[in-house]
Amino acid sequence: MDALCLAGPTASGKTAAALAIAEALRPWRPVEIVSVDSALVYRGMDIGTAKPSTQERAVAPHHLIDILDPAQSYSAAQFVADATGLVADIRARGHLPLLVGGTMLYFKAWLEGLDEMPASDPSVRAALDAEAARIGWPAMHAQLAQVDPITAARLAPGDSQRIQRALEVWRVSGQPLSAFHRVKPARPSPPLLALEPQDRAWLHARIAARFDAMLAAGFVDEVRSLRARGDLHPGLPSMRSVGYRQLWEALDTDTVPAARDKGIAATRQLAKRQLTWLRAMPRHTIACDDPQAVAQAVRWAEDFARAA
Repeated sequence: MDALCLAGPTASGKTAAALAIAEALRPWRPVEIVSVDSALVYRGMDIGTAKPSTQERAVAPHHLIDILDPAQSYSAAQFVADATGLVADIRARGHLPLLVGGTMLYFKAWLEGLDEMPASDPSVRAALDAEAARIGWPAMHAQLAQVDPITAARLAPGDSQRIQRALEVWRVSGQPLSAFHRVKPARPSPPLLALEPQDRAWLHARIAARFDAMLAAGFVDEVRSLRARGDLHPGLPSMRSVGYRQLWEALDTDTVPAARDKGIAATRQLAKRQLTWLRAMPRHTIACDDPQAVAQAVRWAEDFARAA
């Protein structure tokens, strides 16, 4: 067993479960946590990403947090390379790697491997952004449906980041993104624990409460500070993160209460997509809305760690 993996939708309690696992295993198998989150990699994006606090990070070493400036991009391929090196280093220290997060594309890439994709082309991306600004992402989604109906069918019309990448692949290579997806040989996968709600309303309430807590903690000021830098814009992957995108737009045209409602709605849609990804993965599930969820997660981790 190379590592343990803990996944779940946003606000499902992954951080609490991961820290409880690290506390429980510390006396006999120290844990190091590898973040599987496309937003936690960015410095200065603390409140809106629910980044683990200094106290939480003191429970166990955390990796792949605060490694990039928000002006930079990060990819699934880079995550796999970084995580592979980290897992090897952690195991060499005799510790247990615990991969924790909600970016399911990264988990899928880690567990199943990556297809070879065309490299990103900044000029093509810029052209796509300009076109989307003119006609909107739903119209771009309609374009994608004409050249790559398989990929378009699994993307929401507002999923700008993935629509852009799929159209970029088409324009760079002349082939649909779906053509690069191939069946990979089966290989042993690390144990994956998924925190999934039995009652979706429970998760929705948690999402709303957490968004309100972020606003109370200064989320709007955090976005204002990022805007004030002058080198960031809404087209960057960092600024497309749920919550940041809605507040950025609110500072231009909307009110904070309207942005709150849009941010909560977008977060609920994110959670829905995360659960859809999870259902396609081999996993052991725990009901995150069960009062004993954290204790169950600890027992699961202890069983696997002892068997390793």
